[in-house]
Amino acid sequence: MAADTMTAKSAQPRLRADALRNRERIVVAAREVIVESGAQTPLDEIARRAGVGNATIYRHFTDRRELIHHVALSVMSGVADQAEAAMAEEADSFSALRRFVHAAADERIGALCLLLSDGLDKEHPDLIAVRDRLSAGVEALMGAAKADGRLRTDIGVGDLMVALNQLTRPLPGSFCVDFDAFVHRHLQLFLDGLQAPARSELPGKSVTLEDLQHRP
Repeated sequence: MAADTMTAKSAQPRLRADALRNRERIVVAAREVIVESGAQTPLDEIARRAGVGNATIYRHFTDRRELIHHVALSVMSGVADQAEAAMAEEADSFSALRRFVHAAADERIGALCLLLSDGLDKEHPDLIAVRDRLSAGVEALMGAAKADGRLRTDIGVGDLMVALNQLTRPLPGSFCVDFDAFVHRHLQLFLDGLQAPARSELPGKSVTLEDLQHRP
């Protein structure tokens, strides 16, 4: 009897780990499929890509909206991780900013922000928390580069993130070049324009992420 109890107890964590892996696979698959086919892609396709049954999706997520919520959290958390890692690991402040920008592009941030925007509760506490963490990470990167005289001082986090979002969005229709290489090429051009000393005076004022969230 005791042996049976011990066996049941030892099996339970493995079941929880399997469930966690399934959940992670679903979120990763959803990210991939949404980038390729849009946020209204059938859940059947997401389940197939994740290697699970439809019932498994509904055990973890009550509906498409909840799944999209967790995809957004995953993307934003991943981009925040990239900002913090670049800050911690790069000795040169502008190299850290450059690393972050290219890493955020690899997270498909532009495509996902566009495709997920209509399905999100932007005031959900989890999204606010990860957005604040991302903002703080990027602010730290930009602040360090400004303090070192490497980054022009007339831009804010919102300016950087809007440009990153726009430059990494998929182009309409077919495109004859390697899109990933094209994105990184144009991000490099953009980054060159951010370096100090500034070569022009920008119209308007710098933008924060909070400005973007509270736009009319």
